[in-house]
Amino acid sequence: MSRGTTIAVRALGPYGGSAPGYRLTTFLIDGETALDAGCLTDALPLAAQRRVRRVVLTHAHFDHIASLPLLCDNLYGQSRPLEVLAPPPVLSTLSRDVFNGRVWPDFTRLPSRAHPTVLMRPLAEGKPVRVGSLTVTPFSVRHTVPAYGYIVSKRGRSVLFSGDTRPTDRLWVEARRAKNLKAIFLELSFADTQEPLARAAGHFTPRLLARELSKAPPRVPIYLYHMKPPSLARIRREVAVLEEPRVKLLDSERSFRF
Repeated sequence: MSRGTTIAVRALGPYGGSAPGYRLTTFLIDGETALDAGCLTDALPLAAQRRVRRVVLTHAHFDHIASLPLLCDNLYGQSRPLEVLAPPPVLSTLSRDVFNGRVWPDFTRLPSRAHPTVLMRPLAEGKPVRVGSLTVTPFSVRHTVPAYGYIVSKRGRSVLFSGDTRPTDRLWVEARRAKNLKAIFLELSFADTQEPLARAAGHFTPRLLARELSKAPPRVPIYLYHMKPPSLARIRREVAVLEEPRVKLLDSERSFRF
């Protein structure tokens, strides 16, 4: 799949909270690259988990890494390490607070230093890096911890993932700069009545999105993800009121080929 000419995106989990039927944020790209790791072990059978070669992380909040420690457990002892890619602030949080031998085993040293289960690979902000058949470019966004969006490119086409962010001009600068941009996957977490919470927590609401749409490249579809399940019904109504045909809410298991 990874050798194809298109970018295949599968939204395993488009939600920013967990409940039956609501999977945490995870996108699977070309079957072997995960963007965030909220629900990999919930969504994929073991055989498909073994095909995941790398996880690219937007930030280290729990809803974006929840299944990563469990995935490492399932991949223990395989011949090649799982690559975990992110800018250094994200990787250092993982090493200090998750893979520390207390919260979870340090799989960067197991089964041995020479043959680890996990290989941490730092990414430089703004620098394109080849990962499999894709090129990923991180850019910083505005959240409560170091957080990054990504341009994911392949053979002359691109897709943008915002990661968790409050409104920021940087996001739209990168969107307009991306070559042959096919789609924007944009976080939106709370309803308009929760705007003070959204601003404090570094997230979008429908009203905040409406103020940003003039900055977006024209005619590029925008797919919303990271909705909090308790707010979802109200978010749906508020997004419908925008009457913006290029803006749609994602559901679990929605697949795309760009």
